[in-house]
Amino acid sequence: MMQTLLIIEDEKLLRSELSRHYKKMGWEVVLAATLKEARELLISKTIDPLLVLSDMNLPDGNALDFMESIKKYVGNSTEWLFLTGFGNVPDSVRALRLGAYDFLEKPCDLERLDLVIASASRSASMSRRVIEQSLQGHRRYSPEAFVGHSEKAQAVRQLLTKLTQVPFSALIIGGETGTGKGLIAKILHYGGARAMQPMIEVNCAALPRELLESELFGHEAGAFTGATSRHRGLLEQADGGTLFMDELGEMPLDLQAKLLKVLEDQKIRRLGSEKEISVDVQIIAASNKDLEAMTKDGTFRVDFYHRLNVFQVNLPPLREIVEDLDELVPLFVAEYNVKAGKNVKQISPDVWQKLKNHDWHGNVRELRNVIERCVLFSESSEFPVQWLQFVTNGKVSIDNTHIHLPLDGSMALDDMDKFIIQTALKRANNNLVAAARMLGTTRETLRYRVKKYLLTHIRVDTRNGI
Repeated sequence: MMQTLLIIEDEKLLRSELSRHYKKMGWEVVLAATLKEARELLISKTIDPLLVLSDMNLPDGNALDFMESIKKYVGNSTEWLFLTGFGNVPDSVRALRLGAYDFLEKPCDLERLDLVIASASRSASMSRRVIEQSLQGHRRYSPEAFVGHSEKAQAVRQLLTKLTQVPFSALIIGGETGTGKGLIAKILHYGGARAMQPMIEVNCAALPRELLESELFGHEAGAFTGATSRHRGLLEQADGGTLFMDELGEMPLDLQAKLLKVLEDQKIRRLGSEKEISVDVQIIAASNKDLEAMTKDGTFRVDFYHRLNVFQVNLPPLREIVEDLDELVPLFVAEYNVKAGKNVKQISPDVWQKLKNHDWHGNVRELRNVIERCVLFSESSEFPVQWLQFVTNGKVSIDNTHIHLPLDGSMALDDMDKFIIQTALKRANNNLVAAARMLGTTRETLRYRVKKYLLTHIRVDTRNGI
């Protein structure tokens, strides 16, 4: 796409020469002889220049004053270059302070000007790509992206809406694997004040301790064997934006202490360096482990946990919000219809029953995978029930009257016992007496098992003296 270059120059001969030269180089060139003409072009939005090349002193004013006053209309994705026949140090310092890309004295060699313009255009193009990606993220990752009409889903959305309106420094996202912690992190970043700044992600479980430290803090050349050049760490790359740290419970204790210091001091030091670098980073941490419980057994630092736990967002497992399948399933079906060129529209009552009876150990991630498989293998507009594949060896499955458990050693006896009780309570709407009747046992026996497995949200039917 042809990019626009605005040239503000009162010397007619130089203006024409520059225009002719840069048109040959593929630019769309717009000319202005005065600051008034340039102002009208920019404020009316007639043009959106990638670069502005301006003389410093024009008949109707100083170009630096003009740049300062017009910035709010142009934004930060346009680079400014200045030419002057009367260069001085204060002007050059002010130009750079205001965000100008460069300040050149006349007469300027055309080849040198070409190099500066090429460099400035790359910088401006990169800024525009970042801004566009941020805007796309903002549109895509609003709180409404967390789909569901259940009470728990609505509560999460309400909390996300509030969090995107406040400048928090740290936050913990809790929930089982596959519940959407990555999605929540993107909603919090792109919906907040840091949306135009970078969002950097790291999985703490995917990297060994030494490599994780280097990735987080960066290193200087020669800091360790194999460090042949300087490396900017993820904390430095995320300056002004967000660092999303997934599986934080896997981080070694000594690294937790170092990261705590960063949160407290807002400064980092690359490995092998004596210089501290100031950073402004919003930390979003996620874990499928109970970090608070880990502080009690000494596997997670108490002070680090409390520094991160400014706010906490806990995501419900899919089995507790089964009613949200009514929205999630059609959403994923439509997504994979588009990707695979399919036309699945009809979902039978039998399919819905199986989907709602399934336990969803992998939560929304598992649901997405199941829907993808079924849509890809579909041969008509009917959702193919045979590709649900819920009843397989070594896996738990449920139908209307039976529970199928694996006998291949993949599931411990206590886990089977717990699963059966959870299923009975779920079908009895968490009524302890009804579940005990369903399992053919007494209320006291079931109450003991509920306490043993730390199950909650039960209720007792006290009618008829029960």
